[in-house]
Amino acid sequence: MKHFLLLFFICSTLHAQNIKILDGDTIHIAKVKYRFHGIDAPEISQICKENNKNVKCGELSKQKLIEKIGDKKVNCKKVAIDRYKRVVAECYVNDESLSKFLVKNGYAFAYRRYSKKFVEDENFAKKNKLGLWSMDFQYPWDFRRKK
Repeated sequence: MKHFLLLFFICSTLHAQNIKILDGDTIHIAKVKYRFHGIDAPEISQICKENNKNVKCGELSKQKLIEKIGDKKVNCKKVAIDRYKRVVAECYVNDESLSKFLVKNGYAFAYRRYSKKFVEDENFAKKNKLGLWSMDFQYPWDFRRKK
């Protein structure tokens, strides 16, 4: 168990820029908490079903973000501050939007309540059954409402 926790910590904290990935749509860079604008990823505790098997889809979304960032520098462009005092931003690695990447590959959803920017990317993932679109899932906003 100690080895798993150590590995988990190393994978979740990217040292080059002092980045900590909390879930599929929230990161810390240094002491600033960023919430990705226009998308919603599954909650860490959320479970999806694939071929009648449980999949920790919140963890899966987080892992895809960890893999995408790797040891690269993340740049975020502030859009707003939310009610939880997080910086709502669009964040990029090598000029590629992390939000677009997550939605287009099916590991997050266009959060239409706040933006329509990623709807086409979501339609692409849905049409091609990518990521969560190959599973039975609950939208994160519905999951939170039932908690």
